[in-house]
Amino acid sequence: MASTPMAPSEDAAILGRPTVADLQGDSHYAQIARKHWLTSVKAPKVKPDVIKQELWDHLEKEGFAFGSLMLLEQLQLIERYLWPGYTEESSNYHVLLLALMVIVKKREGLPAWEHLSSRPAEFPSFFRRILSMSIDYTLSSAIRMHLVSFIIGAFQSMDSGLVRRECAPLVSIGIWDNLHSEAAREAKFEKNSMLKKAWRGAAKRFEAADESTKGKLRFERSWLFTLLIDFLDRIYDTTISAAEDNIRYCERFVEFLSDLQSQPPTRRYVNSLIRDLNLLPAMRLSPAFNDEENGLFRELYNLLRHYAYFPIDDQTGQQLSSAQYHQKHCTALARLQRVALKHFKDKLAVLVLSNLGSLEQRADLEGHLESLTVPELVELCTVLGFRTEYPTSSFVAQTRSFLLELLLSAHERKPTYQETLRDLSTLPTESTLYETTFLRNETYNGSRPLAIPKLNLMYLAMGDFLWRSFILNRCEAFYEIRKDMEDAIKRLQPRSTGSVTKFEGFSKMALPITKPAIVEVLPPRVGELSPAEVRAEVILDVSRLSPGIRKEWESLRPGDIVFLLSVQAVDENRGFGNEISVQSVANRQGLKHLRSAEVIKMMDENGRSLREMPLDQGDKLTHRPRRRRLIVKLDTVTYKEDKERADKGKPDIYEAINVIVRRKGRENNFKPILDSIKHLALSRISAPGWFQDVFLGIGDPAGASYKRLPNRLKSIDFRDTFLDWQHLIESLPGSTVEPNEAINSSYGPPYVLETSTDEAQPAITRGSKKRRRGQTETSQQASMDHVKISTYKPLNTGPYPADVPKLNTVRFTPAQVEAINSGTQPGLTVILGPPGTGKTDVATQIINNIYHNFPAQRTLLVAHSNQALNQLFQKITALDIDERHLLRLGHGEEELETESSYSKHGRVESFLEIGARYMAEVTRLAASINAPGDHGSSCETADYFNLVYIEPAWKKYIDRVQSNECTAEEAIEVFPFHQYFATAHQPLFSPDAPKDEIIETALGCYRHIEKLFSELEDIRPFEILRSGRDKANYLLIKEARIIAMTSTHAAMRRQEIANLGFHYDNVVMEEAAQITEIESFIPLALQNSDKDGELPLQRVVLCGDHLQNSPIIQNLAFRQYANLEQSLFLRLVRLGVPTVLLDRQGRARPSLAALYKWRYPSLGDLPLVSTPPEFLSANAGFRYDYQFIDVPDYKGHGEMEPTPHFIQNLGEAEYAVAIYMYMRLLGYSAEKISILCTYAGQRALVMDVLGHRCRGNRLFGMPGKMQGRNAETDRTDIILSLTRTTRPGYLRDIRRLTVALSRARLGLYVLGRREVFETSYELRDAFGLLLQRPAKLMLTTGEIHPTERRVEDDVLETEMDGVEHLGQYVVEMTKAKVEALKARGGVLPPAHEERLDEDEDMADGELGRNDEMEGDEPIAGEGPEGMEWL
Repeated sequence: MASTPMAPSEDAAILGRPTVADLQGDSHYAQIARKHWLTSVKAPKVKPDVIKQELWDHLEKEGFAFGSLMLLEQLQLIERYLWPGYTEESSNYHVLLLALMVIVKKREGLPAWEHLSSRPAEFPSFFRRILSMSIDYTLSSAIRMHLVSFIIGAFQSMDSGLVRRECAPLVSIGIWDNLHSEAAREAKFEKNSMLKKAWRGAAKRFEAADESTKGKLRFERSWLFTLLIDFLDRIYDTTISAAEDNIRYCERFVEFLSDLQSQPPTRRYVNSLIRDLNLLPAMRLSPAFNDEENGLFRELYNLLRHYAYFPIDDQTGQQLSSAQYHQKHCTALARLQRVALKHFKDKLAVLVLSNLGSLEQRADLEGHLESLTVPELVELCTVLGFRTEYPTSSFVAQTRSFLLELLLSAHERKPTYQETLRDLSTLPTESTLYETTFLRNETYNGSRPLAIPKLNLMYLAMGDFLWRSFILNRCEAFYEIRKDMEDAIKRLQPRSTGSVTKFEGFSKMALPITKPAIVEVLPPRVGELSPAEVRAEVILDVSRLSPGIRKEWESLRPGDIVFLLSVQAVDENRGFGNEISVQSVANRQGLKHLRSAEVIKMMDENGRSLREMPLDQGDKLTHRPRRRRLIVKLDTVTYKEDKERADKGKPDIYEAINVIVRRKGRENNFKPILDSIKHLALSRISAPGWFQDVFLGIGDPAGASYKRLPNRLKSIDFRDTFLDWQHLIESLPGSTVEPNEAINSSYGPPYVLETSTDEAQPAITRGSKKRRRGQTETSQQASMDHVKISTYKPLNTGPYPADVPKLNTVRFTPAQVEAINSGTQPGLTVILGPPGTGKTDVATQIINNIYHNFPAQRTLLVAHSNQALNQLFQKITALDIDERHLLRLGHGEEELETESSYSKHGRVESFLEIGARYMAEVTRLAASINAPGDHGSSCETADYFNLVYIEPAWKKYIDRVQSNECTAEEAIEVFPFHQYFATAHQPLFSPDAPKDEIIETALGCYRHIEKLFSELEDIRPFEILRSGRDKANYLLIKEARIIAMTSTHAAMRRQEIANLGFHYDNVVMEEAAQITEIESFIPLALQNSDKDGELPLQRVVLCGDHLQNSPIIQNLAFRQYANLEQSLFLRLVRLGVPTVLLDRQGRARPSLAALYKWRYPSLGDLPLVSTPPEFLSANAGFRYDYQFIDVPDYKGHGEMEPTPHFIQNLGEAEYAVAIYMYMRLLGYSAEKISILCTYAGQRALVMDVLGHRCRGNRLFGMPGKMQGRNAETDRTDIILSLTRTTRPGYLRDIRRLTVALSRARLGLYVLGRREVFETSYELRDAFGLLLQRPAKLMLTTGEIHPTERRVEDDVLETEMDGVEHLGQYVVEMTKAKVEALKARGGVLPPAHEERLDEDEDMADGELGRNDEMEGDEPIAGEGPEGMEWL
């Protein structure tokens, strides 16, 4: 095939996605699609002229514009035409178009390989043709760049067996056939004997193969080597190295090499080949590298260099410690000295005698080697084992500079990633905010790679994972800060008046200030150069601020980060030309300098701390405050650099600072999080030994499950997990259940299960001893679990109702029981819970079982949002768990709907209150036995009273009643605590009870007393400790056994908590699929590691659903290119880690659940959604329980965008409010109706319409705020506004659609534009059901909620012709209802208004910056983060 130009269009990538008009219009591609595949019922036959002339040639003319490629992708080119019609005889154009479509899908985050897996037999030939064309030199650089992009996507999808089978041979040990000498290969084998065995095995397979297979093996061995040689030629060939297409190909190829180097399976043999080819030294000397225009190429080189020299053993995967890395470096230097002494004694005598510290310096070593001639350098390189010869056609020249670079790069000291990381600040300046790399990240459109690490399926080591996480999270934090600073400057509207900058605008997040005053500079600590601390005072003029905004400024807390800016007006007449320096880019935004500062305290004009003032003092102010004094800490390293700069005569930066900027609290926690990641990366911490390999993605994916661990529990007390014997039998399908020998029939709980497994016996097989890929040597027979059931009588815990244990009432399904069993066992448990399947109940029962089976262990409970954490915590408090062992950390504790406070300080106060109550009980107990003295004055005296009076009295009693001579009547008569238990239910002892029952009752009474003194013993330290901080910390590290916090709080407080000596054994994580990888790891590392560097954890339980929401990442580059939105939960699922799928939902009607069941093929329904009347009854006033309502343009408009990314749809907003009003008139409760908007802009608009039509109207009121304990069960009816009328937007991500469709329980009414969503291939399953019903709202008249009509009953229906029709109908209903109330003398419902939270105020449209990704925290653990609740 002839070479064709294929310059990618960056502008096209920035353009919007194809609209409905594009898909249904008369464009060339739309017409071709309708003609050849969209209207065909059967798979159409592919016509080569259509591929070449109608598609390829037109794309080629357009420069393969990304907008056209996206249009073809949405026209289902790959699904309906290219792939069904692919054969081995298909043209190269056909193959290239397939590759381009896969690239588009990968770039858009859509499923790609799933479509190709529909014809697995054809995939190998297709993939092989891609590989062949990638080394076809007749193709243009642009085409080959896209082929490399396709291959990159393939190597990033090694979790697909289809892809892995084709990719793995390309990086196997066979590529070592291209090492420059046999000696080089033998040197590798000497270090690891298993390598030689693998090499021999590969050689035997090659010799035994037929000619066609040998050809395939030769191709696999040489493919990567061929690409590497071609790459070297490209960067050295001066005739093409400067060409734009060529440098873009080279950039993409370096990205590919970095990806290979960053994962253990692909790195294992590739790194040796890259080092053997001297690729890095060659790149450094190449014309392409040294061209000033190729900054991205140099940055990609640095990333590749980082991975190539990462301190890890390529074969074992063991990360090298600093000492081991240094020893390896010294060994190489010592070898250089030995070779120099043997072969070049005269010329390199000084080198031989030099110390290693001198030799590792590039300049010193270069000076030693200057005396050698080129032939001598060649000889030295050869003896040291370096390649010195390349193919004769290669452009790599064997020059002196090249040979010197080989030796210098191999022996110079290379800083470790820890040393590089240590120098990176977590506080930004204008230089770091506007680094070229960061600016490239901001303008990323997919056409070029980025020089940032990616989160892959696997990691080289724990240090590698932490390094990547720090770099990416730092980039994302600085990106968001830069956006906030630019927004604040824009709102302030700086204007220049002579030499002074004035501000004509206003921003509530920024204030103009005078220069800060440096009030204290502490001298450096020993061994440091920067000051120990630098304090400054900033005067804030708050006289013109509204009370609300002033209060926000006064609420700045110690530790908050503020930003001091030097802002100048931008001279619009000044041209910046082609300047690309950091300062020039910052100046274009009006930002001259930026310094970060940490708040110490906020004071009033008189120097009094505002935090120490009484809470109500602000309300008693008789005058408006004019000034506030803010004391801050400056970054000492930056301050030192600034002072040195000023000492050299340059302007003092602090003299020019004129603006202070703050950020919202939820967004401004970046520094403690980055500090936590940085500290972990600089340490030698690792995951628990049983979890390490699985976490890194290497080894057996099932290696961390309890069935593979040696400490698997043989017997577990399931307590109240099973409700009865029948429930137990139903919960163990496939297991042999054997009751205890002592009991012949079924019996009630509690149950203790002792499990034994018949090990799978290998079936004897005959045939060849050789095993081919994909085959196993033996077939395993199915194993069978034998479960032996025993029981026990629960202890009598006392005569009072409070002594009776709280029991579980949930009838768990078999899948839930398996999840509970796995979570109670040691090891890793991954629970996949579709919507409504009871993940929270399962997690609660796991915690309950661990609490009672392992009283000495402590459990950390983590969730992404406060709502989910509180819901789980509230369910825990309803079980038999002592509340003194519960602790809730973070600011969400105040939202807990419980009578007790579970925060640290709330728990301390609770302990003291309980102590006072218990000591009163001690006083009463002492009085009941006539013990003289004040025994209830303190915990210490109570303990003395117990030892001296209670224990002897009880021992005397129990000894007496257990003797054979004691009768039942005597046992009652001599009981010493009759008077104390007089307040219990009487009679305390049944007169007719046998002696054993009387003794058991007495034991229960004594256990009640024992618990009293036991809890007083736990409270005693709180009497001794004086400071509140010490009491709170003691509670955390000693007393609490179940500690709950959000993942963000854990990340912020990691070091502080670990330094306290906090220890825990188990981690249970809710919403795990919505938590980023690093925020999933930090909760595992809130304690210090053991002596081996491992974390002492016994259990990790992850509950989530990767088919719903993922972590929210604002920046496209980090979300799409770096894969920062990847959760640990999703990665473990992709790796094949065993999961427990909860397969019964109990939230929605079966008909509503069918809208998302296609995502969960095995999902069934619980009886509770089929039998209760509310699920059988129809929705009053509606013909259908769910319906898609097509909303046309309203007043000539569909979706609108008043500010960038702030998307609204007035027609849908009016329609949603009209449906809400209609439901309220029929008697639906406002608390049971929710309006769900897919965009923040739409939410703001709906709020405006609600405020205008419903606020203050007693007939309607406002929708209930669906949060808290019963959020999921109370939210019965959902009105969903999809908003978009031109394109599906982010709902094309089926995870978001799954969330949107799975919120309702009884009714779902979806407002949208039919033509937008019915054309999307990804959404076809859900909308196929929705669109089977009429697209206009169908109502039933004459019904009041609730109705007795069944869902399936036929009924007369009324069609609403549009929002105007429904609105008029609601108006008439309202008038009729008011008249009826007046006629009957009725009274309107009392007014009830729910105040909106401050963060729900949409006044300035500030939530619209990235509307597609903006959202509240999820509701009740499963709410959509990218959607907005009302």
